[in-house]
Amino acid sequence: MPRVHVFGRDHINTDEIIPARHLTSDVESELAPYAMEDYDPSFVRRVQPGDLVVAGADFGCGSSREHAVWALRGAGVGAVIAPNFARIFYRNAINNGFLALECAGIVDAFEDGDEADLDLAGGTVTNRRSGQQLTFVPVPQFALDVQRAGGWLEYMREQDAVAAGTLNTPSTEAGHGHPGSPTPQEDPHA
Repeated sequence: MPRVHVFGRDHINTDEIIPARHLTSDVESELAPYAMEDYDPSFVRRVQPGDLVVAGADFGCGSSREHAVWALRGAGVGAVIAPNFARIFYRNAINNGFLALECAGIVDAFEDGDEADLDLAGGTVTNRRSGQQLTFVPVPQFALDVQRAGGWLEYMREQDAVAAGTLNTPSTEAGHGHPGSPTPQEDPHA
C-alpha cells in the first residue's frame, strides 16, 4: 500500500525538487538521493517504491529540468498528486512516463504517512485512514500509453515496431491498430 508524503506548500519549484548543485548526472539512481533534499532531508530515507507525493498548487514551477522527474522517480515515487502543475513539469512527467495527477482538495485530504488507494482506471484516490475519496482529472489515454511504455522514447520505439509489424500489442493481436490489419468487420475469421 503506497504511503503519502505531503509537501503542502504551493509553488514548490524544480530547484527544491532537485537542487541545482546536484545536476551533475542524468542517471535517476544518482539523482535520487537528493530528491526534495532542501525541503525535507529525511524524504529519501522514508520513501518506498510506489509511494505518492501530495503537493500544493503549481508543483514543479521554475526551471525546465527533467532532472526533477528523474529524481522523484529514481527515489521510488510512483506519482505526484497536486491541484495543478507547472506546465513544463507536467509535460516532462508525461514524456518520462511519470504520473502527475491533478486533484482538487488533495492537500487537505491527507496527512504525511497516510496510506492511499490509487485507482487510475476509476480516477480516484482514497485515504485509507479517513476513507475520504477524491476524484482526479482523468489522465489522457495518450499519457497513460506513454507511462505504460516507460516514457516518450520507449513509446515511439513501440509505435515504430507496431507500424513495422514486429511488435504485437493487445490491439494488434485483435487486428486493431496495425496499419493494413483488417477490422473485425472485415476479417471473416474474427
